[in-house]
Amino acid sequence: MNAPQKKEPLITPEFRVSFAHVFRPQPALDPAGKPKYGLTMLFPVGADLSKLKQAAAWAATEKWGDKLKDLNFAKRLRSPFRDQGEKEYEGYVKGAIFINATAQQKPGLVDAQVQPIIEESQFYSGCYAIANVNFFAYEQKGNVGIGCGLNNVQKRRDGEPLGGRMNPEQVFVPADPSPVAGGAAATAGALFS
Repeated sequence: MNAPQKKEPLITPEFRVSFAHVFRPQPALDPAGKPKYGLTMLFPVGADLSKLKQAAAWAATEKWGDKLKDLNFAKRLRSPFRDQGEKEYEGYVKGAIFINATAQQKPGLVDAQVQPIIEESQFYSGCYAIANVNFFAYEQKGNVGIGCGLNNVQKRRDGEPLGGRMNPEQVFVPADPSPVAGGAAATAGALFS
């Protein structure tokens, strides 16, 4: 198996962003763990993930080598490539792959024109992006697997926000510019009668 070139950044295909935590790290589930930045990459059904899978296999081979031939060990190995059908979240599609990517340092974040995204409202769960990632092998507390490191993210386009929250443009209509009937003389009691 050919190892990916170390000098070339490993770039994902386009994905839909879920659980976007790129501005502030999220606390670890394990109280002893460090907070991490991260996001979940929701790839469409049929996305070509061959380069990502090759990089993950290379990380496993580099760490464990011949140990991977042991079927019992191989069965314990946690894959970063998971079926979205495992989850019952909005936007997850059975048969499509998702990958959780994390980082201890804040990832670089740019827009489609490679300009830094500073305004948090511009990058959200539901938008579409690509990412510069790396795969690494881990073995801790009895768990073995391949993790995905998040280095940089480029937002490619907007999308419908995930999480059930509607955009304000979908909820409100323009206000009537005429003054409220009764003006300042209206009382609170009159509002609820």
